[in-house]
This record gives sequence, structure tokens and C-alpha cells, in this order.
Amino acid sequence: MAKDPICGMYVDETTATIKSVVDGRTYYFCATACKEQFDAPEIALRKNKIATAVSWMLGIPILVISYFGFPDSHYVIFALATVVQFYPGMRFYRGFVDGIKSRSTNMDTLIAIGTSTAFAYSAFLVLAYSGARGMGVYFDTSALIIALIRTGGLMEDLTKERAASATLRLMELQPSTARLLKSGTETTVPVEEIETGDIVIVRPGEKVPVDGIVRDGRSEVDQSLVTGETVPVPVAPGDAVIGGSINTTGSFSEEATTVGQDSALSRIIELVTEAKEGRASIQKLADRVSSYFVPIVVSAALASGFLWYFVGRVGLTFSVLAFVSVIVVACPCSLGIATPAALMVGAGKGSENGILIKGGEALEVSTKVDTVILDKTGTITYGSPSVSAIHSTGNISAERLAVIFASVEHKSEHPIARAATSYAKELHIPLLEVVSFESIPGIGVSGKIDGVQYWAGRPEMYRQMTGEELDSHIAAPVHDSELKGYTVIVLGRGNEALGFVELKDAIKPGARQAVQMLRGLELEVIMLTGDNERAAALVASEAGIDIYRAGLRPEGKQKFISELQGQGHVVAMVGDGVNDAPSLALADLGIAIGSGTDVAKSSGNMILMKNDLSDVATAIMLGRKTLSKIKQNLFWAFAYNTVLIPIAAGVLVPLFGIGMYDYLPVLSALAMAFSSTTVVTNSLLLNRFNPGRLKADALERKGTKRIAAT
Repeated sequence: MAKDPICGMYVDETTATIKSVVDGRTYYFCATACKEQFDAPEIALRKNKIATAVSWMLGIPILVISYFGFPDSHYVIFALATVVQFYPGMRFYRGFVDGIKSRSTNMDTLIAIGTSTAFAYSAFLVLAYSGARGMGVYFDTSALIIALIRTGGLMEDLTKERAASATLRLMELQPSTARLLKSGTETTVPVEEIETGDIVIVRPGEKVPVDGIVRDGRSEVDQSLVTGETVPVPVAPGDAVIGGSINTTGSFSEEATTVGQDSALSRIIELVTEAKEGRASIQKLADRVSSYFVPIVVSAALASGFLWYFVGRVGLTFSVLAFVSVIVVACPCSLGIATPAALMVGAGKGSENGILIKGGEALEVSTKVDTVILDKTGTITYGSPSVSAIHSTGNISAERLAVIFASVEHKSEHPIARAATSYAKELHIPLLEVVSFESIPGIGVSGKIDGVQYWAGRPEMYRQMTGEELDSHIAAPVHDSELKGYTVIVLGRGNEALGFVELKDAIKPGARQAVQMLRGLELEVIMLTGDNERAAALVASEAGIDIYRAGLRPEGKQKFISELQGQGHVVAMVGDGVNDAPSLALADLGIAIGSGTDVAKSSGNMILMKNDLSDVATAIMLGRKTLSKIKQNLFWAFAYNTVLIPIAAGVLVPLFGIGMYDYLPVLSALAMAFSSTTVVTNSLLLNRFNPGRLKADALERKGTKRIAAT
């Protein structure tokens, strides 16, 4: 069974006749009006405004004349009510017919039956009896019900429009044109014509047209509306840029890597749009109720009317009004939109903070998670080594040793070489010319500087260069560094060891604080890694993680997660979305952390666009807040029907008398319209979600241990 993306009603795909196909995906609708609003929301909104205005422009005079009329005024209100019934009210008849064609029922069924009953009964009195006014005509009831329900629908549409503002802002980020550089000539073309591999020029103040890699030039790029990163990101040749971000300072050229529907921005928009149609398992109860709701309500309304007529003996007029009241008050609009309204706002708020949520199940699971597993490499750490310290034996200064290290490693493509080059750039170290460069795979590199042979490599390279073991004066500190978890590179000149470099995969800024936040949310934090025990212990210590497992292959990580799940734990796995895909899929909640185009292909239930580990806490807190709103919405929707249907059926008549049915149908319409607006407005309160304040609160709390550290 599918759900109407507009009103949230249950739709059976096997019998549904009203549908739209967008980007290969089929959407089903309970009524033509919902399809029209989906296909052309601006036009549908304008028509809704006009119809609502007409219903009030005629409805108010009908109400006034009904109570303060003049001779034969019943013919005037009959004429006015006919216009309301079949112009603003026509959408309900169309929906009623659509339901019959689909062999199903929808909310329009109830409204059409209720208003038609009141209108037809009153019309019969006018046409059959010249003294109809004295007998009680209820055109004001049918007209005001239509006016109130149209108003409620309009308010709901306007509120949804506001709720979808995050998606609209993302869509507005998409540039319409790009500066294509081909054969040395720059031309402006529609962005749809850009293909993978094309070179595009981006000038200051312009939007980056497509995902790509910077090939020439430097600048700073504002990615705030795409990733939530508030500070502009510096970019240089080799760096990735995201389409839709804004180039702030310099000009650069980029090579397009991902275009069209596969781009990061398009994927974000798709996920945010899909999120509002997602269903948490809590919604299944509402779905089951909605699928049987209309027939039950019609039966209850008929029972109420017949009981009052045959048992209560209140006459035909009040029996009809009892029937109308039950029909109108029970319209299940609020029940249908309770979940999608909250999901829409929650997904939009998530996108503003660089968090993408794949549907309602992820949100619901996030509230049950008690254990968070963090991958080490690329999640807690940067995923590449960096220079931690340089130690000299005393025969050469540490500064000179740094110059030699960077110069010798410069020509290599090894990750350690990249660490050396980055270190040199950071300290503005001038590189020296190296000749006779040689790389020994798995061991190290060597080359001549000013005619002198220098080398850099693992401790065993000393043996390879000299045929001897390291002297104890350098072997001891090297061994101590290795025990601490550092990767050690020994530097030498000919047969002499000059010192060594400590490298480590540094943890990301704020990683330790992020772990503390997760503990403040009463979550156990565990680190899993395929790295060695010493490296794992060092990172775990720096990140403040007590429990970790080292030397695990992908299948080992899966086994560990399965064991935790077997013990009753609900596990969230945080990884880079590529190497950890099996674990992300197995975990109850997979959270992929990354940035740029890589994240668009991630397999997580939640995707964090930034490389900020604290966003894991933000994602879980947002999930909790969103599901809380869903529960509140469903509570009010069920409570509304539970309380008001018996009232509409007449349980208060012994207290207030049968005369309450003079105004109860109109109050029922007002309550029904108000309930839908309340649900959407309550969902909009999610816009007050403040991750900064919530993170600060989490840091102040102390978590409770659930798993023994080993």
C-alpha cells in the first residue's frame, strides 16, 4: 500500500487510477486534486485561495440571512449555497468519484457525504414546502463546513510550503548555466549540457555549477547550504568541490566528475524529498486504522442518525444533523499527515545541518540506539599519516633533518611522502633538489642532495643500507615510539642514522569532545579498526574511548556487531560509507560520515555531509526530536477522533439538549480543520532544533556504562 504524498491517505496501488511518474518513480493519489497539487503546486495553491475566498464571501451572507432573514429569503440562501456546494465544494465530489473509480475511500468521501446530506435535506424542504424557512433549513451548515475545510486545507498547504523551504533553498542552489572551457575557448552553456570530464571555469561570486575536482587556481568555497559548514573551505588543485556551493574569492577551473541526478546536491534534494514519504514503524498503526476508517465512520454516522430518529425520537432534522456531525468531525486528515509532516520538517532541518536522513525507520531506530560503534580510520582520524615529531641524534639539527626528510620523500607517491610534503608546506620548509632518487617498495626511499646520499625508511632500512642493526642509542627511542603506536621513519646519511620521524594518523579536531557528547546521550562508544593494537590504543586513548577492538577485517567487524545485537543492544555504526559498507548495512542504524561526491553513494541510513564527528550526536538528537513530534502528532490525531466522534454522535445531548445540533456540524468542521493545522504547526516547532545548545547539554551529562571495557 502506498501513501498519497499530499494528504497522507492510504492508497492501494493495485486499484489506484490516479498517479504520476517523476524521475522513474511512481506516486499514487487518492484524488485528482492531490495529483494536481503534486504536479503544479503553485497553480493548485492559487485555485485553493480563490475557492476558499468564494466560500467565505458567500458563506457569511448565508449564515446572516439564515438567522436574520426576510420573507422568501430561503430562496436566496438556496441559490448562494448551491454555488458554494458545487464550486468550492466540487473538489470533494471529484475526490469522492475518484475513490469510487479506485474502489477505495478517502477523506473527500466523508466531506462529500456530510455536506451533501445537509444541502440535499435543506433543498428538499425549500422545493417541497413553501414554508421551508420555518421548518429549519441548514444551508449555512453545509456552506460553512465547506468554507472551514477549504480554509483548513489552505492553511495546511501554506504551512507545508513553509516546511518545505529547506528543500526549495537547496533547489535554488542549482546553477542554470556554466562556463565551459573547450579548445581554449570559454562559452556559457546550460548546466545540463556539462558532461563528465568537461573543464568548467568558476569566477568569484559564482556558484560552482557541478561536482568536480579543482585543476587550476585557488579559492575559498562557501558550502554552508550544502554541507552545513559555516566557514568557507579553501580549495586548491586536487581538491573536490560540490555543485551549488559559492566561490568567494579567487577563480579556478574544475573538471566535472558527477553531473545531473548523480550529483551530490541532486542526491541531497532527492533524500530530503523522499524523507517526507518515509514511514516509521509507529506509522503502521495509523495506516491500519486509516485503511478501515472511512467505512467505520460512515457506519457510525448512520447508526447515530438512525438511533436518534427511531430510539431518541428527535425527528428527521436533528437525526440528519447528527449524521452530518459524525461524518465531518471524523475526517482523518490529521491522522494521514501526522508522520510525513514531521518527517518533512525534520529532514529539512537535518539538511540545514549537513545531515541527510533516509526515511522514517532511521529516525525511529535512532531513539533506541544504546551503542555507537566508530570506525577509526577516516572517521575518528583523518585516514592518512601526519608528522607528529622529528627527533635528531645530535649530529644534525631537527630543522635541517626536517628539510632532508621532506626533500627526499617529495618524489614518492607513498602516503608518508604526502605527510612529509604537507609538513613542509605547513612550516614553509624549502625543498632541496634530489638526484639519483630510488624507491624501495615497503622499505623507504633514498637520493642525493649536494652529492651526499640520504635515505628515509622503516627501521629495517638501516640494516639494508649498512648491513648492521640500529645502534642502541637510537634503537631504544625508536622502539619506545613504536610501542606508543607511532609509525617511525628513520633518517640517515650514508651509514649513519641521523634521527627519526614519528608519524601518526591524527584524530580529527573535536573527536574527543564528540565522544563525550555521545556518552552524555547515554550511549556506549566503541572503536573498531583493522589497524594494529598499538595504533588503536593510541587513538582510543586520545579520543577518550575505553572499549576498542584492533586487527579486525570487515567480516570481524560484522561479527562483533552481530554479537552485540545478539545481546540485545541496538547498534549504530559510523563509518566512511565505502570500506565499512557491510557493517553499515548490518547495524541497526548506519551513519555514513564523509563529504563531497563520495557521500552521494553512501549506504548509510543517515549521511553526515561534513567530516565532523560531533554531527553523529546531532543526527541522533534530531532523530529523537523528530520521532517525538511524530508521536505527539499521532497522539493528538487519535485523541481528537476518540474524543470528538462520541460528542458528534450525541453523548452530550443529555447535558446540553438536542438543540446543540443547531451548531455542532459547523463546530465539527472547525475542529477537523483545526486538527490538521495543529499537526503541521506542531511539526514546524522542529525548526527550533538547536544542535549547539543540545550538544552543550550532552557534554554536561555523564553517560552510563553498559558494556565492560576490555
